[in-house]
Amino acid sequence: IVPTGSLALDIALGVGGIPRGRITEIYGQESSGKTTLGYHLVAEVQRRGGIAAFVDAEHAVDPVYAKNLGVDVDQLLISQPDTGEEALEIVDAFIRSGAVDVVVLDSVAALVPKAEIEGEMGDSHMGLQA
Repeated sequence: IVPTGSLALDIALGVGGIPRGRITEIYGQESSGKTTLGYHLVAEVQRRGGIAAFVDAEHAVDPVYAKNLGVDVDQLLISQPDTGEEALEIVDAFIRSGAVDVVVLDSVAALVPKAEIEGEMGDSHMGLQA
C-alpha cells in the first residue's frame, strides 16, 4: 500500500492508500487535484526509500510545485513522451523493469494517438481516441 499523504483519503479508500501492483485511475474535473495527488504519491514513495517515475503526457510537470509537495525532483524519473503510444510504451517499460515502486501517468486525457498528431486521422480512425 502506498499512502496518499491524506489520512482522510487513505481511510476513505478502506486500505490505507493506493494498492501496490495495481492500476489505479484517479479521475475528476480539470483542476480537481489529480496531479497534486500524483505528486503526493511520488513524495510518499520517495520518503520511504522507493523509486518513482512520472510520465508527463501533458508536458506540464512543475518541478517547483512538486518540490513544495515533498517530491525529490532530482531523484524523480521524468519522461515527456510525444504520443500516446510512446507514453504507454514507457509506462510498460517502467513496470516490466521492476525498478520503480510507482508510475504516475499524467494524464490519460493527454494520450493523443500518433495518427492524430500527424494529421492522419480520418474516417478509418474514427473513435480511436475515446
